[in-house]
Amino acid sequence: MRDVQAWLDEYDVSHRNPTNKRIHWVCVPAIVLSVVALLWTLPAPARFADISPLMNWGTLFLLAALVYYFILSFSLAIGMAVVTAAMILAINALSALPLPLWQIAVAVFVVAWIGQFIGHHIEGKRPSFLTDLQFLMIGPLWLLAQMYRRLGIPY
Repeated sequence: MRDVQAWLDEYDVSHRNPTNKRIHWVCVPAIVLSVVALLWTLPAPARFADISPLMNWGTLFLLAALVYYFILSFSLAIGMAVVTAAMILAINALSALPLPLWQIAVAVFVVAWIGQFIGHHIEGKRPSFLTDLQFLMIGPLWLLAQMYRRLGIPY
């Protein structure tokens, strides 16, 4: 298994163009939020509610992602836990809107992926996940690692 820096370095190779980077700062969080929101809307077993009123397929996905991030980097996983909490708050807020959550999530998902492919067209390189699906999990971590570097936080 590669270490976190190897994953981030490989991801970085196809994310050097400043415009593509800016697009990723908007679209990667939007894609993650939309995927979690879609999972949030799927029917869940009744026993999930016994665990927590927030337990659903979306939170289960987030918990699994956090385990993956803890395996890669304790420090980055702590940051992703904060991001996860913010995402849950955002999904709860979106759930209060008049449109169904799944419709909002689908619209955000489609628009954000269009943005991603525009960014990679500008970059002139294919998205990393086309070589390894794990890069779908590395994208959010790559953004957080950039923040950590700017703030001088080791990971």
